[in-house]
Amino acid sequence: MADTLWGKGLPLDAAIHRFTVGNDPVVDLALAPHDALGSAAHARMLARVGLLKDAEAKSLVTALKALHDEARAGTFVIRPEQEDGHTALEAALVERVGEPGKRIHLGRSRNDQVQLALRLLLREEVLTLGARAAELAGAFLDFAQAHKDVALPGYTHLRRAMPSTFGLWGMAFAEGLLEELEALRGVWARLDRCPLGAAAGFGVPLPIDREYVAALLGFSRVQRSPIDVQNGRGRHESAVLGWACSVAGTLEKWLWDVQLYSMDEFGFLGLPDAYTTGSSIMPQKKNPDVVELARGRCRELRGLAHQVEAVAGGLPSSYHRDFQLLKSPTLTALGSTRELLDVLTRLVPALQVKADAAARASDDTLYAAHHAYALVAQGQAFRDAYKQVGRELVEGTFRPDRGALTATHLGGAGNLGLPQAREELAASRAWLDETHRLVADAAGRVWTV
Repeated sequence: MADTLWGKGLPLDAAIHRFTVGNDPVVDLALAPHDALGSAAHARMLARVGLLKDAEAKSLVTALKALHDEARAGTFVIRPEQEDGHTALEAALVERVGEPGKRIHLGRSRNDQVQLALRLLLREEVLTLGARAAELAGAFLDFAQAHKDVALPGYTHLRRAMPSTFGLWGMAFAEGLLEELEALRGVWARLDRCPLGAAAGFGVPLPIDREYVAALLGFSRVQRSPIDVQNGRGRHESAVLGWACSVAGTLEKWLWDVQLYSMDEFGFLGLPDAYTTGSSIMPQKKNPDVVELARGRCRELRGLAHQVEAVAGGLPSSYHRDFQLLKSPTLTALGSTRELLDVLTRLVPALQVKADAAARASDDTLYAAHHAYALVAQGQAFRDAYKQVGRELVEGTFRPDRGALTATHLGGAGNLGLPQAREELAASRAWLDETHRLVADAAGRVWTV
């Protein structure tokens, strides 16, 4: 295959070519802008160590910036016969700058080239997903603030348990996302090491400067072991998707609650008409399809993460072509997570709280534990108070003082901890903004000729 990077003029069966190429000409379009950025940094490094002339490096960086912009705009094309984005990028360079385009691959392999492009893409996605998770956390905090004193039955085993509020309920999901935003810094640290220079997994016998490329691209360190660079295929993807699945685990519970509480039988929540769909046969239906599909997306994410783990696992050290199959589920999962966070950020403030229905469902039995505590405050041992309340419930004589006790400790219904939560959210947003600025500044340095 004359157009492939590895072609040696020997024939290749067309069916084998189609099978091995797979959907890379489509999937690699998402990697193309990152591949161009990484290639520009590589060209600058080659000139720095004397393996390229300065003029050659400048012409390559200028052409790569144009290709980067085309890829961002969706006009960059990867032809099926070109096999992948790396081949298409190099072919475009040769076409635009001539002989220097043939020198861009000096000192690297497609293996570390794609690892760098993936790492750059994952860094960008982590910051994007983090910003969207922060927006959703803010929406939950606003919901909790607006409904902090509105009664809502608390359930365990899907049975009425203790008094709660819509504020306490909304705060739970804000808190979960704040924890995920803290965890995201650990995910970022795993991505914050540059793989370029590992080549096929054993380095190259050339005086390349890996530290320079890492610093130029805004990485804090080099991923030192070239073998580990290849062994890490799937590991970093799994770390990002594992974070996304953890976020989805929190959101799935909220979606289930919304589905239940918006049923006619509960009636605690309503969805605006614009957030429902209809039936082709039943005129009265207003279906919460957005809730159900978002809930399905949470499970879909787990499936895609398992797919990445299954492909990457069970292999010996170094590179294997199996790794090609990691890209599609990874990119699909990232796109699905973006959409999920965007849709729920719109849905949370649109929920209609039905306070009267929730108040009617908050009957006296919810206050059984509260009444036992009130008796303890009068001097009874808790076990004696528990038994007394139990007898009153059985006998039908239970009449609690609903206002006797309120949970005023941090996190309780009377003290949601909203100021502290907003401080934590502001700190996470500040970290995301600063990290995004550092990455953008690094890209600016790469493109400056």
